[in-house]
Amino acid sequence: MKVLLYFESESLIQTSGIGRAFEHQKTALASQGISYTTDPWDEDYDILHINTCGINSDAIIAHARKLGKKVIYHAHSTEEDFRNSFVFSNLLSPLVKRTLVSLYSQGDAIITPTPYSRKLIQGYGIERPIYAISNGIDLSLYQQDEEKVMAFRRYFDIQETDKVVLGVGLPFERKGILDFVKVAEQLPQYKFIWFGEIASFAVPAKINDVIEHPPMNVQFPGYVKGPIIQGAYRDADVFFFPSYEETEGIVVLEALASEQQVVVRDIGVFDPWLVHGKNCYKGTSNEDFCRLIQNCVEGKLPHTGKEGYTVATGRTIETIGRQLKLVYEAVLNDEIVSDEALAAC
Repeated sequence: MKVLLYFESESLIQTSGIGRAFEHQKTALASQGISYTTDPWDEDYDILHINTCGINSDAIIAHARKLGKKVIYHAHSTEEDFRNSFVFSNLLSPLVKRTLVSLYSQGDAIITPTPYSRKLIQGYGIERPIYAISNGIDLSLYQQDEEKVMAFRRYFDIQETDKVVLGVGLPFERKGILDFVKVAEQLPQYKFIWFGEIASFAVPAKINDVIEHPPMNVQFPGYVKGPIIQGAYRDADVFFFPSYEETEGIVVLEALASEQQVVVRDIGVFDPWLVHGKNCYKGTSNEDFCRLIQNCVEGKLPHTGKEGYTVATGRTIETIGRQLKLVYEAVLNDEIVSDEALAAC
């Protein structure tokens, strides 16, 4: 069995969650000894596993069909998480939904990261087998490492007495970046750092304005990878992710893998795997977030990092590899995989 992993316009969105999910797929397949290629001109494969919805998607699927190949569409995107992102995204979202339905319907099967996103896609009326498989997490990258912690502290001149609240994600309104800043304004005693960037022309002016003129206690360093951000995940006092809509949230998995104290917005995608007071804390308003963050930083709430790490251990790259292999084999044999079989991997 050989798989063509297809990712269109990789240079433009490789820093996004979809880009990291694509890298995880490569590692997951390698962990199971599954041969793969990323070369769309390589015709020696059995399954096209397509990750993006670009202008070439129809053509690559048509070519695969012409060659008699099976097609699996990885549904990373929904209409719901397209809204409140790019300039004109709300205006374009109905068109995006029609495009997604057209493309996803061409797959022999669909993979999406969570039961929540599967439910959304089922609601589009697509009649294909849809499997919920996490994007996964490489636990080895987020273990305690003092060198990484010191790299982070040196980069941002973090002092021993500083308290740090960390946010990670593309700077979209949908990700909660404006709420991140509003909460920071209410907690000037803490440092707030948001990792992530996108071209300024792609987002509304209000987003660029807050990035260019942040409060004194907020920093936007842009896209930072490797030891610095991994050290940040380990060393920050709280990981704060006030996103309004996700299909999973790889950055949340990264925080959980780091045994970080996680505070998220109480939204559907995090049910039932994130539980308030057990492996995270959830809020619904900026008032909630201010209270939760302050109580977490000051040690007035139990730390949930150990339980959060347990959640991450159920979504390892190797687990994802076994689940992908099961779905690949089922698609090749025109069979259906049960949720129970996937869970048993």
